[in-house]
Amino acid sequence: MGDRGRLVIPAEVRDRAGLAEGKPLVLFETPVGLVLFTRAQLRDRVRADLAGLDLVGELLTERRAAAAAEDAA
Repeated sequence: MGDRGRLVIPAEVRDRAGLAEGKPLVLFETPVGLVLFTRAQLRDRVRADLAGLDLVGELLTERRAAAAAEDAA
C-alpha cells in the first residue's frame, strides 16, 4: 500500500489478470477480507451466482400471494 492509499499490484499479477493502467476495478469488503474484480470478472461472477434462478417467477409468486392475502383480509 502506498503512502496515499494506492494499492500496488505486482506486474506479473497484472499481466496474468489482463490489467492495464486506468482499467476500472471493483473492490468488495467481505467478512473474510477484500476481493478485487475487474468489471468483466464481476459480471461473470454475478451471472454464475444467478444462473438457474427464476427471479421474475419468484417475484410474481410473492406478489400473487400478497394480493391473495390482502383480498382475504
